[in-house]
Amino acid sequence: MTPSYGGLALEIVVPVYNEEAVLESSITRLAEYLTNEMPSTWKVTIADNASTDRTPVIAARLAGYMPNVEYRRLEVKGRGYALRDAWSNSEAKVLAYLDVDLSTDLAALPPLVAPLLSGHSDVSIGTRLGQSSRVIRGPKREFISRSYNFLLRRTMHVRFSDAQCGFKAIRAEVAKRLLPHVEDNCWFFDTELLIIAERSGLRIHEIPVDWVDDPDSRVDIKKTALDDLRGMVRLGTSLVRGLIPLQAIYAELGRGPIAPVGRPSFFGQVLRFGLVGAASTLAFALLYLILKGPLSSQEANFVALMLTAIANTAANRRFTFGIKGPSGLFKQQIQGLGIFLMAWVVTSSSLLVLHLVNASASPNLEVLTLTGANIIATFMRFLLLRIWVFRASHSSATDFAYVQSAVQPAVRTTAQSSTGTC
Repeated sequence: MTPSYGGLALEIVVPVYNEEAVLESSITRLAEYLTNEMPSTWKVTIADNASTDRTPVIAARLAGYMPNVEYRRLEVKGRGYALRDAWSNSEAKVLAYLDVDLSTDLAALPPLVAPLLSGHSDVSIGTRLGQSSRVIRGPKREFISRSYNFLLRRTMHVRFSDAQCGFKAIRAEVAKRLLPHVEDNCWFFDTELLIIAERSGLRIHEIPVDWVDDPDSRVDIKKTALDDLRGMVRLGTSLVRGLIPLQAIYAELGRGPIAPVGRPSFFGQVLRFGLVGAASTLAFALLYLILKGPLSSQEANFVALMLTAIANTAANRRFTFGIKGPSGLFKQQIQGLGIFLMAWVVTSSSLLVLHLVNASASPNLEVLTLTGANIIATFMRFLLLRIWVFRASHSSATDFAYVQSAVQPAVRTTAQSSTGTC
């Protein structure tokens, strides 16, 4: 039986820029799949953001003779602009977007949108990093993708696994509430949307996908990576300063209050910190030995320490000091990086002294020296984390205040709606 949602159920936006080579074949393939496999009503929108080749001519022709295909033209470049324009003007219940190369297997489309059509979830994304995902791409893109998502999870404390897969969907009412707070209009657009959605208590559904890399991709990886890093800093700053009304969005669309978590005892903190520290020290040693070949001793020490410091701060925040929720997250990661710099001074100084005493020190002796320096830095890290970064006012009290501020507006809204002001 075909479900009935009253009106248009799904609109799929395909953002394009100078895609004359693949546009017609991709849209034809997509429309054929939707006709045969999609039980709900649908529409495909070609969102052209300032193409300069024959893309507009081809897109207009396709929209002219293919049912359920529409063409929109913007005179400004940027995938984010194209999605924002199309989604803001849509009348569909669920909004989705696909990359024009159709790198993601279309068989994942029905399970992508089903939880949104049913109301079970708010946002749905395809992930290429799931255990059952099947991905074909080069080692360079694989490394960049995994590194980017690792940094995203550790610095922004998000749980979704793949921010960059061009295969996403969102409920229209959620999109209209979040879009005004998304500043980026290029490649960071959907990452920013996902972070705000999760930090607002919305439910993000992930499905593993089969994905084949497009060998003709013209994405400037270096520029995109730098833009993404700048976007993370900007968004993190906005969250710390409270410029995005997370509590208001949470009260309106969120999935229920997050219960405050009790703070472990001092003995429990020491024990847990020791476990995290031991794991971090082992990870540091392994990373150092791996990086020692392509990098110098000091460079390998810096990179290994930075990566383990990011993971260490996230682990101690959740495991050692029992802190959940977004409150103070970005600030605490910055403070953790400050502690990392102090630890780096300690370890790099020990390495410098070792080389002054023994210029031909072996890698094993370097690791032994750095391990000893790391033990000293670990005591310093625990002290600073406990009395500075994760002191009591940053943990249970702050998280409880966050929950209260998120829930109380919903209570007031319910009370106002029940009394009415007719």
